[in-house]
Amino acid sequence: MSEANRSTSNGRRLGLVAAVALVCGIAAGGVVLYVSQSGSGNETASACPANAAITAAVDAQARGEVAAVQALDTPFDVSAIAFSDENGAAVTLADFAGQTLLVNLWATWCVPCRLEMPALDELERQEGGEDFAVVPINVDMGDIEKPRSFYAETNLTALPFYRDETMGVFNDLKREGVAFGLPVSLVVGPDGCARAAINGPAEWASPDAIRLIEAVRESSTPA
Repeated sequence: MSEANRSTSNGRRLGLVAAVALVCGIAAGGVVLYVSQSGSGNETASACPANAAITAAVDAQARGEVAAVQALDTPFDVSAIAFSDENGAAVTLADFAGQTLLVNLWATWCVPCRLEMPALDELERQEGGEDFAVVPINVDMGDIEKPRSFYAETNLTALPFYRDETMGVFNDLKREGVAFGLPVSLVVGPDGCARAAINGPAEWASPDAIRLIEAVRESSTPA
């Protein structure tokens, strides 16, 4: 399937969710749409084979606090998505191969992002390990000290710090038709394929979210 067709397919599935997230974000003063077209180097992401087990897990457990999480009609490879760690060293999602991931894009100027970060920190504290990780990627432009200070001020101790000041990661996902504003989160399988997405915040430390993550993680484990 061409990139354009893949974007259209996923866009139809997530369009309603994005509209709701945008309205909620505007009400909270936090969601901003990007117009920059720079990328992180993953502009030609390839399609991934379907994984019925993960899709079924998402469909069954996306309810309550995480009801807006949607399985992607056409999963795609995100392993080449690139960003940097707290020391400025280059990182890609391929470095997390073998783990189920919740990849979250956030910014300090995004009010819904700021509100959900403590829940993401708690999710990583409870569920993080060899087979699952939360990967928060800050997309603030400018001085790195602002997002670093936010970690300290909010007492985020379980989450690692990753950053993409170019906004390239967001635009990669925008081209795939799964990112419309911030925050945006992806559920990524151990094979590096994006399997589900949500535009807008969620209560990631809730029992609903824990059940979803555990179901996806278990369905991603080879028999």
